[in-house]
Amino acid sequence: MYKKAYGIVETLAPLHVGAAAGEETGNLNLIFRDQFTQTGIIPGSSIRGRFRADMRQDQRQKGYDYQYWYGHDSIDGKPDGGTTEAIIKFEYASIVWLPVYCPNQPVVLVSCPTLLKRYQRLTNKANHDFKPYTYDLGNIPNQRLFFNLGFLSLGDQDTELRKYLPTGINDQQRYPLVVVDDNDMAMIHDMALYRQSRVALEDQQKKAKRGAFFNLEALPERTILAFPLAMREVHHNGEPVEWKDYLEDTALQNSRELYFGGLESIGCGRTQVTVNLVEQKGKENGKE
Repeated sequence: MYKKAYGIVETLAPLHVGAAAGEETGNLNLIFRDQFTQTGIIPGSSIRGRFRADMRQDQRQKGYDYQYWYGHDSIDGKPDGGTTEAIIKFEYASIVWLPVYCPNQPVVLVSCPTLLKRYQRLTNKANHDFKPYTYDLGNIPNQRLFFNLGFLSLGDQDTELRKYLPTGINDQQRYPLVVVDDNDMAMIHDMALYRQSRVALEDQQKKAKRGAFFNLEALPERTILAFPLAMREVHHNGEPVEWKDYLEDTALQNSRELYFGGLESIGCGRTQVTVNLVEQKGKENGKE
């Protein structure tokens, strides 16, 4: 039996979580993508590693060691290396809403039924039928958006969509929400990504050093992602371990800034993270 929670990640700077390719492919720094929607994700291992490293470095534990929550490190001479099972389980973070610039509507938040259904499941929100090309605000001129690749005509207005935008997100309540078809999401996602080319030059010539040219892509600022967490039911000194114990040790009783991914030295990775509990009856605890 597991106690459930979920985390919300809002990017405050471009977010790059991925792996670099070699020179033979142009030294591309691509982000990890979900296999079905081809949209950016943060792997569960990256989230766990950030939480674990942060707790280990700050040493703020109140009776619980970071190895208690995330599993014990290997110890020479111990059976199976002395490793233990982690109490906290993580899954990957997927996009809930992606900011996209449109010439006739400066910023809209875009999602698709598959991504919204996952958010619905992990938060235990009420079931809702997400229909492609619906939107939630009536100030979109002619119910049509212009993206870089052409016009997108919108259908009916859906006043329920605003319930699926996490509260507490910085200044995003004023942006229109738009749901597109799953098949369109990957193309719109790639259009919205933050991209940058970087190069180091030779000391005496205006040309790139060998191996010093690379391109990167990142999720843009204001992207909203969500990930589920689970806690095994365990006891400590005869008392059940609760979420409040974990949130105190991680200093996540309230939202806090954390860095994820790589390329932090060039301005990537800063996020705002919030953890909310999920009630088993399908209602939230009022924190989100």
